[in-house]
Amino acid sequence: MATKAAPIWAAQRDIRCKESETTITAALTGNYRDEHIFGLKQAVELYDYYQKLIDECDEEIEKSMAKLNREKKAPDSPLPKARRRTRQRHEPDFAVRDALYTFTGVDITQINGFGPYTALRLIGECGSDMSKWPTEKHFVSWLCLSPGNKKSGGKILSQKTRPTKNRASTLLRIAAVNIGKTNTALGAFYRRLAARVGKAKAVIATARKLAILFYSLLKHGGSYVERGAEHYENQYRNRMIFNLKKRAKRLGYELITMPAVS
Repeated sequence: MATKAAPIWAAQRDIRCKESETTITAALTGNYRDEHIFGLKQAVELYDYYQKLIDECDEEIEKSMAKLNREKKAPDSPLPKARRRTRQRHEPDFAVRDALYTFTGVDITQINGFGPYTALRLIGECGSDMSKWPTEKHFVSWLCLSPGNKKSGGKILSQKTRPTKNRASTLLRIAAVNIGKTNTALGAFYRRLAARVGKAKAVIATARKLAILFYSLLKHGGSYVERGAEHYENQYRNRMIFNLKKRAKRLGYELITMPAVS
């Protein structure tokens, strides 16, 4: 019985699976005892039940968003083109971007590292009213992404960030790790900082930048424009040259640009 079902099971393999159906069929072919079939049957039924509950949660979230947007005026400009087409894992099965765009008036997903599901969870944790925090520094401090200031006798003992269970802070840190793999300005910032001070501090610093972008977009509106890794590298190079010239002048020297070697 199990041997006959093996090709059927193999045909249901995940699209990301590298092995062929023949290989998987051979791996599934065997002498299965009754208790194995019973355990597998219960696991499948339990999976289907959880999927049903997840679908119900998605429907409830969609109803809640529709209720919040009932008296909201739709933005004048149309929703910008999606930055990517792939859906995030566990993303609710409805038009999350459209609902969030109507609710906030801005497209948060244009910020690199923020997919529709991440943006939805951030709004769920922080809300859309940023007036609760007078400045971006207050918001970053609430997230525990700003340096600490542990002093004793006027001497700074530690500047480590405070430990936190803030879920919004956790989401921003995860987004920071993901953005470090991209060819973006924030990705270049993360990689440069990780090489200099380590990945842990680079994650916090990048998460802080993401938090400021999130705060500014919701409070002041507008749109986010990605300038790319090359723009960041050029800015960093120009800043380094400016600081070197300033330091040389203070020491009584003058820096001269050498012609490029062909």
